[in-house]
Formats: sequence, C-alpha cells, structure tokens
Amino acid sequence: MATLLRRLAGRRCSSGPWIGVILREAHGRTSALIPRGGSPPLLLAGDGRPLTACCRAHSRGQHTQAAGPVEVDVKRLEGEDKGIVEVLLCRHKAKNALGYVFVSQMKNLVYTLSSDSAAHVVVFRSLVPGVFCAGADLKERAGMNHAESDLFVHGLRSLMTQIASLPMPTIAAIDGVALGGGLELAMACDLRTAAYSAQMGLIETTRGLLPGAGGSQRLPRTVGIALAKELIFTGKRVGGQTALEIGLVNRAVEQNQSGDAAYAEALSLAREILPQAPIAVRLAKEAVNRGVEVDINAAMAIERMCYARVIPTRDRQEGMAAFLEKRPPRYTGE
Repeated sequence: MATLLRRLAGRRCSSGPWIGVILREAHGRTSALIPRGGSPPLLLAGDGRPLTACCRAHSRGQHTQAAGPVEVDVKRLEGEDKGIVEVLLCRHKAKNALGYVFVSQMKNLVYTLSSDSAAHVVVFRSLVPGVFCAGADLKERAGMNHAESDLFVHGLRSLMTQIASLPMPTIAAIDGVALGGGLELAMACDLRTAAYSAQMGLIETTRGLLPGAGGSQRLPRTVGIALAKELIFTGKRVGGQTALEIGLVNRAVEQNQSGDAAYAEALSLAREILPQAPIAVRLAKEAVNRGVEVDINAAMAIERMCYARVIPTRDRQEGMAAFLEKRPPRYTGE
C-alpha cells in the first residue's frame, strides 16, 4: 500500500482507473481522487463536493467559485496585464502553513497551469499580511506516524518539483516570513522579489529535521554550496537586503504602507517579461533548467534542440518583421 501511495504522489499519473487517495485534514477527512489518464486530480471535501480553486473579489481579475475551504486561490489579470496569472496563498488562520488541503489545492492548480498556454507569467503571492508561507503545518505533522510523515513530505517535494517544472516563468513575491517549506516553495519559482522586512530561512535543523522539499538541493544551486551549508547548518534567517546580496532573491525593496511591496515589484518584473515572445521565453527556461544539470557539451545540444523548436514559430517571423519595419512586435504565442 505504501508503494502505491508513493507512486500516486508523483507529478504525473499513468493510464488506468481512478484511484482514491485518502488525505486527512485537521477538521475532517479529504479525498483526492487522481485519474490515471492525464486529467487533473479532483479534490473532494468530506461531503463529496469538489473543491476548486477560486478567488475573492478583492482585486481585478477573473474568478471561479467553489464550495469548501479555499486555501489556494487563482486570479487571471486582464487588460494590458492579460497573460499574467496570480497564485494566491490564502490560508489565513494558519499563516499559509503547508497542510493537507493547502498542498492538495496547490497541486491541482499547478497541474492545470502546466498545460495553460494563455498563462505567460505566474506570480505566487500571499494574501496573509506579514507572511508568505510559514512552512510545515506542525500541528498536522504531530499527528502523523513515521510512514505518514515520510509520505507527506514526499508529496510536498513532488509539489515543489511541479512548480519548478511549470513551462512559463514563475515569480515568488515574498512580502513577509518565508521559512522552511515556505522558502522551499519560493525557491521552486524561477525568480523572487522580497521586501527588506521579509524574513527567509531553512530552519529545519532547529526542529530536528533537514530541508526535505528540495531546499537542500535548490539553495546550493542558488547561493553556492558553502553559503548554503552555513544557512542550513545554523538554521539562520536573513532579511530581504541580505537575501538580495547573496543572490537568494532577484530584487528587494522597502516595504510600503499596504504591505505588498514585493508583490508590486513582482508584478513590475512580470510586466517586463510579458511583452516577449511566449514560446521563446518558455524554451529559454527549458534550455537553462536542463542545461545547468549536465556538462557543457550536452548543454549546447539542449540549447540547439530548443532553438530549433523556435525557428518555425510565427512569433519568430513576427519578431524579424517587426525589427525590419521598426515597430513593436505583436506576439501571439504561435
């Protein structure tokens, strides 16, 4: 049974019948029904109603409505920002702690985004003041036995891999605390912005653990091995300014009165990416991500393959035409 559950925790599902994986929630039971055929997983509440990510009418964007607890929300911007999608972390009472429902809803949402050609840039932000993500839900974890804990962390690691594997650029807006799994979530994104007042750290060693959702691998690739070891061994927290200096975040800014300065900076960064050719940006991401994991000769071959896929696109032809005609290009993602 444990082997079956581990397989179900993976990013993709193979062909076959529906399989029900029972996930426990603090105030009831939740079932995540995973189709073995490429369809996105369906999250069901205890009474059998589907839990679909939805948004509150707190700001501009298109929303979907659903019954049940909403801990991860989604918003698609419109007008000149069309193509920017926001993933909203909104588990207010638990400071976006990574619990069963939060992780299940995030997996569903990320699965859907992975095949969404209309999403050109994705921004992960929190609606909880002063917090990006506080990390693991220690109250839930306290009730798990060893096998359950191992299985849950495996699923959490799988989620971070899903986020890192999204084909479009992703940006984490860190306007508050991002600790443990919260920082691991941010590091699974391509780019990060932070307020100077934000606090970040892989603090697992202070809890008798080690980073288990990708942090022990992504932090060295981000800031270098020696510094990553220091931060992990000591469980040290760093602010936004220090995070910028060591390369943990791309941009850091003073916090504003509304407490969303990092989000504003992330949105500004997304708007710089948005006008570029979507297919070219996605393939550039693929070339970089795959290339850094192999030797330089293999990396050059990966670049060549990605470049070959750009050549026949209409966007490439439009880019050349716009250059010759001395006008802004009008990319369509084709």
